[in-house]
Amino acid sequence: MSRAFVYLASQSPRRQQLLQQLGVRFELLLPDASEDAEALEAQRGGEAAEAYVRRVTRAKLAAARERMQRRGLPAAPVLSADTTVAIGRTILGKPADAQQAQAMLARLSGRWHRVVSGVAVADGARSSLALNVSRVRFARLPRHTIEAYVASGEPFGKAGAYAIQSALAGWVERIDGSHSGIMGLPLFETAQLLRRAGVPTALSP
Repeated sequence: MSRAFVYLASQSPRRQQLLQQLGVRFELLLPDASEDAEALEAQRGGEAAEAYVRRVTRAKLAAARERMQRRGLPAAPVLSADTTVAIGRTILGKPADAQQAQAMLARLSGRWHRVVSGVAVADGARSSLALNVSRVRFARLPRHTIEAYVASGEPFGKAGAYAIQSALAGWVERIDGSHSGIMGLPLFETAQLLRRAGVPTALSP
């Protein structure tokens, strides 16, 4: 059965833009003021980035499905996503302040890191999750570049303290993987999950 739209359980403008790029109609399904959405992203000691993203993506999906039912909204597929940055087994989440943002960017300077993005779609009782792992290498980031980027405010609210679509992209030497996944929503995996749920995408067969 074809679905007219999907609920997007994310307030990320980048994910909204990427869904629009797929030609997918969506309605936002955001947390209530009483929900502690940030708590879903809390890290657990020793947890690998891939396991963390799977767990958080599923938790976001479950919270969104409960939200839909609680609000008495019309039934439709629900999409959730999560993205983090990691070096080895160290997860670099969203920086709490400028000092932490500068420390993260200094750590990413001149080396490879992983960007792990998860996307999950629930349709009724069925749910599916896909994971995308990409690798990014920054050139050596001069201290004044890091300081200027942090001063711009761009790093805050971003895993790893950066956005690939920002001015810092001029310092990215190599990407191995999915550009859209690094932005926060891997479009290949997302399109596959949506088509399985009956949500049409641009250029669907």
